[in-house]
Amino acid sequence: MTRLERLIPVLAALSGTTLRLWRARTPGGRLLPVGGGLGEGRDEPHWSPAPNGGGRLETPDGPAWFQPIPSVSDAWLEVRGEEHGAVELAEVIGAVMGAEEETDQVAAELSGRYEEIDLIYTISEILGHTIRLDEAANRILREVSAVVRARRATLMVHDPRANVLRLVAARGVELGEVDPVEVDDPRSIAARVFREMRIISYDPTDQRAQKPMSPAERQYRGQAFLSVPVVYATPGRVPTPIGVINLTDRTGEDAFTAGDRKLVAAIANQIGAAIENARLVELDLGQQRVRRELELAHDLQLKLLPSPAVIATKADVAARCRPAESVGGDFYNLLSLHGERVGVMIGDVSSHGFSAALIMALAMAASGIHAETAESPHEALRRLETSLSEELTETEMFLTLCYAVVDPAQGTLTYANAGHPHAFLVSTDAGVTTRLEATRPPLGLGNGGTERVVPFQRGKAILCLFTDGLADARGPSGERFGEQRVLSHVVNLRSRPARHILEAVFTDIAAFTGGAPANDDRTVVLLKV
Repeated sequence: MTRLERLIPVLAALSGTTLRLWRARTPGGRLLPVGGGLGEGRDEPHWSPAPNGGGRLETPDGPAWFQPIPSVSDAWLEVRGEEHGAVELAEVIGAVMGAEEETDQVAAELSGRYEEIDLIYTISEILGHTIRLDEAANRILREVSAVVRARRATLMVHDPRANVLRLVAARGVELGEVDPVEVDDPRSIAARVFREMRIISYDPTDQRAQKPMSPAERQYRGQAFLSVPVVYATPGRVPTPIGVINLTDRTGEDAFTAGDRKLVAAIANQIGAAIENARLVELDLGQQRVRRELELAHDLQLKLLPSPAVIATKADVAARCRPAESVGGDFYNLLSLHGERVGVMIGDVSSHGFSAALIMALAMAASGIHAETAESPHEALRRLETSLSEELTETEMFLTLCYAVVDPAQGTLTYANAGHPHAFLVSTDAGVTTRLEATRPPLGLGNGGTERVVPFQRGKAILCLFTDGLADARGPSGERFGEQRVLSHVVNLRSRPARHILEAVFTDIAAFTGGAPANDDRTVVLLKV
């Protein structure tokens, strides 16, 4: 029993009258009793009053006064007995009826809001526990469709490389049924929503609504549709369109409400943030994968460089290569040749990074073969250039390289220098430095040239080879480290083992640059016999 049905007998007792409330509850507008008074406990009466403007009427039970209820249409209070208080009684009942109707409306609205709040919470839970958007998108569409009562729903996401909208999730539609949509397609509603970043909907029940043109008449069950942009926005930045949610084939009334539009727009914002987060996660995973690959490439490249131990029984040698990036274009090679002879090679590709590392790896692989089989350093460089000619041409790079063969038994050093500027002999007696001048152009810039022979007796000289990554290193004020600073360490420490000299050079350059990252590869090779 409602509050109103309980109130009518109380008012009847207080007023000394008999009361009954009538309301129109049938499609034809026939009045039926609400309850209380004469109608309480009876079946539906066959008689229905027609009070019109109100007043006294004859009823099957005798005359009665019919008072209209204020502010309530098609509601009448039947009063039997003293009728002078009928107006006041009707006002009281009208106030109660208005309060009940308002309560019902609030309850209905709260019920609807609860459903929407529960949907937003559910989607937050889905997105919060899912990294991959494609795992969550279909669940999200299913939840959204159920609340707004749409049989068909699609989520399209922008592919910036192809500049199209691609279907990533669907309900009531097979993924293969929908082709990618060009973002600049003038006839596509989804493309227009994406470009303009605004909701477009159509309500066929609105006589004033103009249906947007569609590229094709699809077999929809209804005409109403709702298309909402998926946008990602961060504070202080311009919102960015990411995709579009499309809804159609609504069950029940063929029209999406203003509440539906607001709800889907709120969900689209959640999805926009999720898509962006998914992209950031994918980007981060990609960057981690690249870092791992770079670390692997760095390790592999350094493993290509020989250990000084390969010629340790024939000479005192120290060598170190430090790429400016994970991989670089500097390299060196140490070769134990026939008899007491040793070969020392240093090279510098005209760039650094992956392309230079490729040339470096090829040069390392080929140099050992050609150095072993060639009759002279000059011939070894000629063969090496032939091996690398195609790669040097395609990458538009060149390679400076110095290859020296030391023969302690003969007391000579035979070398060919392909444009490598930092190649020196340092006498251990007076500390005099002599540059090993270029004998031919860098590999990849021309051929020809020859080789030279200079004295190199046991304990009398140090071969010093390094790349321009050391000479061109810059200090905090922009000054160059310079080749003379490298050579000064060799001169001052010429009586010390080669590895001591090498450590001094790298310690000095680290202090000189303040530990700043190198902008070019740094390689040093020192040899004493």
